[in-house]
Amino acid sequence: MDTTLFIFIGIIAGLAIGFGIAKTFEKKKASGVLEDAKRALEDAKKEAGIILKTATTEGENLKKDKELRAKEKFLELKAEHEQVILGKDKKIAEVEKRTRDKESQVSNELAKTKKLNDELEAKTTDYTTRIEHLDKKQQEIDRLHKSQVEQLEVISGLSADDAKNQLIESLKAEAKTSAMSHIQETIEEAKLTAQQEAKKIIIGTIQRVGTEEAVENCVSVFNIESDDVKGRIIGREGRNIRAIEAATGVEIIVDDTPEAIILSCFDPVRREVARLSLHKLVTDGRIHPARIEEVVAKTTKQIEDEIIEVGKRTVIDLGIHGLHPELIKIVGRMKYRSSYGQNLLQHSREVSKLCGIMAAELGLNVKLAKRAGLLHDIGKVPDAESDLPHALLGMQWAEKYGEKEEVCNAIGAHHDEIEMKSLLSPIVQVCDAISGARPGARRQVLDSYIQRLKDLEDIAYGFQGVKSAYAIQAGRELRVIVESEKVSDDMASNLSFEISHKIQTEMTYPGQVKITVIRETRAVNIAK
Repeated sequence: MDTTLFIFIGIIAGLAIGFGIAKTFEKKKASGVLEDAKRALEDAKKEAGIILKTATTEGENLKKDKELRAKEKFLELKAEHEQVILGKDKKIAEVEKRTRDKESQVSNELAKTKKLNDELEAKTTDYTTRIEHLDKKQQEIDRLHKSQVEQLEVISGLSADDAKNQLIESLKAEAKTSAMSHIQETIEEAKLTAQQEAKKIIIGTIQRVGTEEAVENCVSVFNIESDDVKGRIIGREGRNIRAIEAATGVEIIVDDTPEAIILSCFDPVRREVARLSLHKLVTDGRIHPARIEEVVAKTTKQIEDEIIEVGKRTVIDLGIHGLHPELIKIVGRMKYRSSYGQNLLQHSREVSKLCGIMAAELGLNVKLAKRAGLLHDIGKVPDAESDLPHALLGMQWAEKYGEKEEVCNAIGAHHDEIEMKSLLSPIVQVCDAISGARPGARRQVLDSYIQRLKDLEDIAYGFQGVKSAYAIQAGRELRVIVESEKVSDDMASNLSFEISHKIQTEMTYPGQVKITVIRETRAVNIAK
């Protein structure tokens, strides 16, 4: 089809050229036109032949090229098809191999199963035979036993049931007597052994823990380099010493004692704040009311940090880990509390060590026992007054800060306020009693004296407008500082009378109590 097209195009082109040439020569003379037309026609034919030949050659070449491309495409598709067939044949061969392997495995399993079934049938037949033989033997034995029983009944004149009952009764009575005797011996031996072992454990525990006697008091001595410092501490008209007493709540006694000033207060925290504040003021040299208040505030913050540090050191020394930060702070505050004259932190450390030793002797959890011993009296250092006994208050704190149930129960039950639910509870109770009952451990008088001073301050805080209240002079004076905005001079006089009347009505105390109400007005301006 392509060749014919090229031929047709060549003919048309030749005719067009001839037609153009003939048209051109029409204008020439008649004699030359015909010859020129003939020559032009011959030339046109030659050119048409050349074009036709060229077109024919190109058509054949194009045809051959397309045939060659078709053959190459066919060979490519054929190769791809053969590859697909080879892949499928390979997969089929693999599937056939796996199938043959499965058939082989199934055949082996069937052979094994058949062998096992044959063995099972053989054993079943053997067991059946044996059971039949045993049944026959059992029947023979039953027949002989029955014959013997009948002969015994004839000889003894008793039936088998009567003889059985008599034998059982005689055996029961004998067994009961033996059992009672054995139980009594066991109980007596257990009591004796238990008492001896308990004494050994308690004595060994006490001997392995040694602590100091109670030396807690209500007075601290502040040493100074010379008596000239006393005048600076007192200040003009006593303003410095009044400012220190008002800021710390500690009575400062400046007497003829050489190179010493006495700090008196029932609260060890206040005494320590006052002592450190005086040390800083004397070292710095600037002693005036404004500076005193600044130093006391900084010292109070320092004491709070020291309380936390004491708590951390205590738990590290005792090997107690994972204690809540609030409980660590409470443990540190124990350093500044006493119970019947016995320092509370020393007492708790001692109880912790005792509990650890006793738990080790009894094979219990030593770490848990030491933890319960350390925390058993945390209810004695509350931030605010509480109506709960200290054991129950301590148990509530321990539960709040994630302590285990055994530890909480030991804290709450060490004074029998609640039921003991674990072995740690009696251990803590016993160790608490050991620590408090040893010679020199406690002084009942000091505890009641400190409680009386606290009650004095609490009565003053119950009145409106009271800013601070400090019991000084061993409880013979109550110094009350009021807010000048809320209490006038006349009201201060009435407040002093009302406080004294309430103390007379609600408290029992030796001697007299002086109530001093202090109202101070300050005018502060800033120069810019």
